[in-house]
Amino acid sequence: MASSDLEDLCFHINMKISTIKKTLQLRNIGQEPSLKSMLCKIGHEMVLLHDLLNKMETEVQQQEKLKDLLKELQKSAERDQNEAQHLRENIPAHLPKPTQSCITGPTVKCEEQTKVVEPERAKKPTKEPRLIKEAPLITAEEFESVPAYMKGRLTYDQINAVVQEVNKAVVGKYKILHQPLKSMNAAVRNLYHRFLEEETKDTKGEFFIVEADIKEFTQLKVDKRFHSILNILRHCQRVREVRGSRLVRYVIC
Repeated sequence: MASSDLEDLCFHINMKISTIKKTLQLRNIGQEPSLKSMLCKIGHEMVLLHDLLNKMETEVQQQEKLKDLLKELQKSAERDQNEAQHLRENIPAHLPKPTQSCITGPTVKCEEQTKVVEPERAKKPTKEPRLIKEAPLITAEEFESVPAYMKGRLTYDQINAVVQEVNKAVVGKYKILHQPLKSMNAAVRNLYHRFLEEETKDTKGEFFIVEADIKEFTQLKVDKRFHSILNILRHCQRVREVRGSRLVRYVIC
């Protein structure tokens, strides 16, 4: 065996021994009563750091979506520019001349026609926007009344952040349901038909969402933490569950 290989092996073994020593030291430190409070504080800071990283991850995802939208907008603007340039470069040499009636027609009649049309437009009734029911935020008193086993390490702000995201999903869903079908593209139309298929006799006249809507309209992760917060929202009568057809519907109370 070459001397360099032997040195590498010795270095590797020494590193392993050093790691084991540090691990034993840390285990002994964790058993000392004087340092337990410090370890608890470090654990709390780790939880806060984890929440901060989650927020940063959410912000990065939103910025990536915004970047994709801007790219699509740029492509659309470039297409419009190319079309305008093509029209400019291919203007017909002989355009049709205006008719005599358009030239000699009195301008008064045009003004009168404009005056007649304007009142007709004003008579059209404006459609009132349809209201979409949203869940109110949890109050401090309600948060204090939630059992400790249900809250765990969840904070007041974390619970209300989920309430806001749930409301965001509700608004996103019912804005689509209130749109005219002709104005929808293919993707939105697919969502529209899925929403209708998820309706039941128990949800008629109610505002509700399913987990797929959370994934569609928000950045929330549908994980154990999310379901723990939903249990709290059910306890505080913000949502209720309607089950059927292998689907859980979260109805806004």
